[in-house]
Amino acid sequence: MSAESDGSYWQRMRADLAGSPPLLWAFLYFYCLLCGYYVLRPVREAMGAASDVYTVFPPWLVDLAAARSIDLGQLTLQILFSATFVIMLLLQPAYGWLVSRFPRRVFLPTVYTVFVVTLLGFYLAFDSGLPGRGMLFFLWITVFNLFAVAVFWSFMADVFTDSEARRLYGWIGAAGTLGAISGPLLTTTLVSRLGIANLMLVSAVLLVLCIVCILRLRLWAVQREQQRGLRSGEVPMGGQLLAGLKLIAQQPLLRWMALAVFFGVSVGTLLYNEQRLIVQQYYPEPEASTAYYAMIDLGVNTLTLLVQLLLTRWVLSRWGIGPALLGPALIILVAFMALTASPLPLIVAIAQILTRASEFALAKPARETIYTRVDREWRYKSGAAIDTVIYRGGDLSFVWVHKFVSGFGSSAVFATGVLCALFMCVAGFGLWREQKKLPRDVGGPIA
Repeated sequence: MSAESDGSYWQRMRADLAGSPPLLWAFLYFYCLLCGYYVLRPVREAMGAASDVYTVFPPWLVDLAAARSIDLGQLTLQILFSATFVIMLLLQPAYGWLVSRFPRRVFLPTVYTVFVVTLLGFYLAFDSGLPGRGMLFFLWITVFNLFAVAVFWSFMADVFTDSEARRLYGWIGAAGTLGAISGPLLTTTLVSRLGIANLMLVSAVLLVLCIVCILRLRLWAVQREQQRGLRSGEVPMGGQLLAGLKLIAQQPLLRWMALAVFFGVSVGTLLYNEQRLIVQQYYPEPEASTAYYAMIDLGVNTLTLLVQLLLTRWVLSRWGIGPALLGPALIILVAFMALTASPLPLIVAIAQILTRASEFALAKPARETIYTRVDREWRYKSGAAIDTVIYRGGDLSFVWVHKFVSGFGSSAVFATGVLCALFMCVAGFGLWREQKKLPRDVGGPIA
């Protein structure tokens, strides 16, 4: 069943749970976090695809565009992605101030409490049918997904060592994938009975559970820091508000990390936007397109879960992060080459499943293990900057690249994706080489 031979799958899981008490709380934390997000993700997709511009955009913006003969319906994704990037830039100093001035016990619960309060505001907005709620919600949930997940992985690097991360991040990722599967099932079951507005309350309850997990896991983070003589996360880390971006510019490791994320996002954005056009061509009926998207989500989550449970732990523990970084990049390269030759819906679906599953199950855990061996300022500030500003910068860049290249046809879009995948391979190799210079963690080789 697995590439490992040292005991059964369940025996290994029980051994890891017994050997690492915080693992169960990490399971619950990531499950609730992604379940809460995926409860709301279909609402985001529906808002981004809404045909009524007054549902998506505020009336003043619709009127302003109409006065200039601009059809907002043709630029919905470009406008939403551009606005998201601007918001990320504005929020980065605020996040830097928060993590610099307040200890972990304050800023971690604060981040999630803010998200809970804003969800209550969206409950009122959707319940009243507020015009422009689509744009507000699309921007909010995109920011929420990036910041909340970035904070999660930064915190995990406080709790677990590098050798523990290589063994356990696959399990933790699998718990998140189960949450990603549970969320859409909850939405499908509840939306017709409760309505969209009440889904906000369901997600808010799940985020409150995340705060409970944070308070519990903090005990083990403190214990690890004391045992290893690390700088305590229970005191403010200080530093400059924009230290995250400055460190990325100064440190080769973080530059390679940023490039790996940027080009990883580029292929995803090109594929996401071109998929939308291909679906409109081949599946014009809403029922058919919904079934197509559902098939892709099911395939992504199923493959991700299988890889996380059966391969991620073995690859990271036995071979290190090299194969986990380069393997997905090579898979994506081959997938885009196939799409360049034959951009059919089935090939698009397969490429989408392979791209997203390899990122979630291999590349993301591999990158996150690196943060267990660096200073807290690197993981909380630079890590968050990479997962927000750099990530959305890639989105912004390639949503407009797609707008230009798509005029030459699908094959031109996917040929551009081949180039991006090549750069992704180079960035992954550079990151693997650079992280080998970091101090070794007790309990496992650096590879």
